[in-house]
Amino acid sequence: RPLFGVAARALLAPPLDAITLAGNEEQVRDEIAELRQFAGSARAVEESGNEAKLSRLKDILQKEGFFDDSEQRLLLFTEFKDTLDYLTDRLEAWGFRVGCIHGGMKPGSRDESGTRLHAEQQFREGNIQVLLATEAAGEGINLQCCHILFNYDIPWNPNRLEQRMGRIHRYGQVHDCLIFNFVATNTIEGRVLNRLMEKLQEIRDALDDDAVFNVVGEVLPAAQVERVLRDYYAGRLGDEDLEDRMLKDVDEGRFRAICKTALEGLASKKLNLDMLVERRARAQEQRVVPENIARFIEACAKVASLPLKPVDGLAHTFEPGRTPPALKKHDRATNWKLPQLSARYPQLSTDRETADKHSLEWVTPGHPLFEALRRQSLDAAADAFARGACFHSLNHEAAVRLDVYRAKAVDGLGRTVQERLFAVELSEEGEPRQREPRLLADLVPAAAPDVLPGAASVPQAMGWLTETVLTPFLAEIRSERSAEVERVAEHVELSLTEVLHRIDLEIGRAGEEAEKRSPGAEGRLAQAEARHADALARRDRRREELERERAVTLQGVERLACALILPHPEREAPELTRLRPNPETEMTAMRIVMEHETARGCQVYDVHEKNLGYDITSLDLSSGELRLIEVKGLAATTGTILLTPNERRVAEDRPDCYWLYVVTGCANDPTLREPIRDPARFPWHEVTKVQHYWMNVETMAKGSAKEPDSSGGSEG
Repeated sequence: RPLFGVAARALLAPPLDAITLAGNEEQVRDEIAELRQFAGSARAVEESGNEAKLSRLKDILQKEGFFDDSEQRLLLFTEFKDTLDYLTDRLEAWGFRVGCIHGGMKPGSRDESGTRLHAEQQFREGNIQVLLATEAAGEGINLQCCHILFNYDIPWNPNRLEQRMGRIHRYGQVHDCLIFNFVATNTIEGRVLNRLMEKLQEIRDALDDDAVFNVVGEVLPAAQVERVLRDYYAGRLGDEDLEDRMLKDVDEGRFRAICKTALEGLASKKLNLDMLVERRARAQEQRVVPENIARFIEACAKVASLPLKPVDGLAHTFEPGRTPPALKKHDRATNWKLPQLSARYPQLSTDRETADKHSLEWVTPGHPLFEALRRQSLDAAADAFARGACFHSLNHEAAVRLDVYRAKAVDGLGRTVQERLFAVELSEEGEPRQREPRLLADLVPAAAPDVLPGAASVPQAMGWLTETVLTPFLAEIRSERSAEVERVAEHVELSLTEVLHRIDLEIGRAGEEAEKRSPGAEGRLAQAEARHADALARRDRRREELERERAVTLQGVERLACALILPHPEREAPELTRLRPNPETEMTAMRIVMEHETARGCQVYDVHEKNLGYDITSLDLSSGELRLIEVKGLAATTGTILLTPNERRVAEDRPDCYWLYVVTGCANDPTLREPIRDPARFPWHEVTKVQHYWMNVETMAKGSAKEPDSSGGSEG
């Protein structure tokens, strides 16, 4: 009786040709019987517990101290779910706390047992010591809390090997990574893969560059290893041809050229060293510091009724209570793109170093809890934004209104490129002036007067805002985006041109084989032609996407809030008069400091009108040192200097790069005193009426905690 019907044979013939060399039904039956015998042998080995790779795994775990140190963590990859289940049983029997991530699990949340996010969180917190994973964990998760990785079996696609390594070998990793690759060298496949790994290591040693492992995919296309092995098992390659085909492109010269190309890209005129130093300094200046995030979370937690208890001995670290319903509602919103909020978070820190050191939850912009608190606070403040607020200012002689706007730039794909806040100050005459929203940090909250001044009702200056502020903002964003798209487009063209070239070569080889009527050549030719068409379509799609990314427009300019700013009622009182800056003294002090920093060879910018909490940025391009400089000037040779609330806060938050430069004798003989780094460490005295802080300049010079003499004047 035929083993298969006619229709079934027609359906199964092509795949059978790819997986068996059997020429007739009897040979197929023999192969099936042989496979059953192999399966029985495999089960016997599994049940005995003497499987060679498992024994080797146990030996290495003992050598690396896993059995003695329950805090050590291990990430282990396997290709197969059955192997994952098998290893789970064995590792649990050895006493390890084991978790797993595989393709059958949904992303879920940290609180939902049996989901990927829950397993990842448990591994980070140390509740799981060994995390077993299939390719489901090869991309998209960050496990730098672990530095030891086992590839229990090697994927045929070298790109997937890179992706696995990238789970632990990434930003934030503080240890050298150990990566073990298990290969069965007593099989043809194992010998070739082992030779491939040895060859890569030889090239790495010759070049002294770990980048070799980052560009494997450039030398070995994703399907090459699999294709060569399938050709071998289908009988189209002999033993002597297998290694030659696999390793023909794996040579030192090829890797050296690719690594050099990558380095040349970084060293090109578009990315010169000075530009990199400037970008790093800009990022350092603009980064949101842990202190700011901690203050924000504390304030928002009160609004959201989230219990938040400070952790003794750890700065910017808290133990939150249960997540209240008021916050939970936000993760059900249609525009929520983050993981679900946990029912209760473990101890958290806004400082990355503290979180890593103590295995805490790191909360920063982009974390679900931060985002929910932000949304809840905005909702709670909506009425206040609509009503406006009133403040007193020492530096304003007449009433003004401050309008705060949010402008969003989007590209042609509808993605937000940048959002920015702008503030416009309007006088009673309606004359506009651009200010920084941070100006509010130096003002004192006040009750609204019975009769509102004219500035409260002047029309918005939208025309002036668009022409003077938003148009330059859009031009800046367009310029940055255009340069970025140009770099990406250049890389896309180079990459896809190389891909098309490789496919063209494959088409040529397959065409020659087809002319010789080689087995399977027609199929390989059709596949190569299909890949060629797909690559062309992909290039066209990417070109279109890049053009749409280049098209940046303004969208959704809206007034968020307004504030009425009134002169402080005690502005002329003697104890407050000395707090008001003297413009001439300030200008003299700024000139002296700018000249000093320029003479040091630094790149210097005057930012005193932006209310950043400092007056000057100074960047040493040779060392990369950035100084945020607050300038204070005294007309006399001694006296008191003042810090506004915003200046004091920034000084406390940025002790690494905040400097105080004091210029005395500005009236006659300006002299720059020794610059002081981290001035917040000195004993400042608060003027409670306006929340300013003062200190005698001699106290700073002596570096002592001596009670300063408050009789001197201040003009800075």
